[in-house]
Amino acid sequence: MFIDIDCSQMKKYNQNAYGDYFVSKRYPDEARLIAVLSDGLGSGIKANILSCMTATMLLRFIENQQISIRHAAEIVMNSLPVCKVRHISYSTFSAIDVNDDGHAKIVEEGNPEFIWIRNNEVLQPEYETIQSKTFKNRKMKIYKIDLKLGDRLIFCSDGVTQAGLGGGRLKLGLRRDGLIILLKDKLAEHPDISSSELSQYLVNQARNIETDRNPKDDISVCVLYFREPRESLVFTGPPYHQSKDAEYAKMFDNFKGKKAVCGGTTANLISRELNKPITMDTTISIGKLPSCSYMEGVDLVTEGVLTLTKTLEYLEAGTTDIDNAAGKLVNFLLDSDCINFMVGAKLNQAHYDPSLPVEIEIRKNIIKKISEVLQNKYFKKVSIQYM
Repeated sequence: MFIDIDCSQMKKYNQNAYGDYFVSKRYPDEARLIAVLSDGLGSGIKANILSCMTATMLLRFIENQQISIRHAAEIVMNSLPVCKVRHISYSTFSAIDVNDDGHAKIVEEGNPEFIWIRNNEVLQPEYETIQSKTFKNRKMKIYKIDLKLGDRLIFCSDGVTQAGLGGGRLKLGLRRDGLIILLKDKLAEHPDISSSELSQYLVNQARNIETDRNPKDDISVCVLYFREPRESLVFTGPPYHQSKDAEYAKMFDNFKGKKAVCGGTTANLISRELNKPITMDTTISIGKLPSCSYMEGVDLVTEGVLTLTKTLEYLEAGTTDIDNAAGKLVNFLLDSDCINFMVGAKLNQAHYDPSLPVEIEIRKNIIKKISEVLQNKYFKKVSIQYM
């Protein structure tokens, strides 16, 4: 079971920094994911610092296997100071520790109660309440739940549930009930919507409810979607030992999922060993990336190092709407959950051509950087096999 997770955010009107902070980390060796959403007191830089401190500290505590999520959250809850003016906590938080089998532990302190949806119906899990030993008015909820394929979890800051508060249409704000209605209507229309699209939709809806569409508070929505993983394979670079070309070509051919080839030499290898002709795109413009080619049974065929370098640039910048080979490779990668790279170790002398741009690195380093961005920024599972 794959955990599709994403968080969309919007700053309070007229602020330069997010007052909410989201952090998530996968632990592939443990088949585990931890995510924390914290809401700092007030807005702007001060709130950003407080929420960042809380979320980061909580993540570090929880990832330590020698301490339970309950104990970790208690430490944070009992440590957070209270504002002397407003007499409320400097930050609130929601945290989840979940594995690929769907066993989840969730803690909440001060944030709106999370929403658990299965078959477009809201489930009401039992929870334990922990009273703070330091602050009488501070309590924490602890949940232990088992998730199934198709389940969704939605966490948000109070900028969502209080959107429109005091306005003409919703004097009491959107509230949790209003958020549930938005969720169920959207999921009924698009049952397979991604976490990225759903979280962005809910953030936009919360903003639209506000007077003049100007958020009165920071708005954050984190969505987790538990589903079958979408597998993909990217083959780039010829193997170090040419005698193994047939073996790796067969491995590529037998892969169940989407497939891409990056590199002319690699494409010729696959074409030769699998007896599949390559159809070239002749509409190549000078000064632009080489166009894609086509091969039966392969979803995407591109040039190699130039395209991979540009793909890395797009991924780092969050650019997803470029109509060229690198843009198509970006979409190919982002539409996948588990991405496997087959990277040939044979050196290509073209990579050392002094006429090529100095920012181009050898294939191994580019793939390593792409892998890091996919894991850290887009929460993908990535594996690399060197050949």
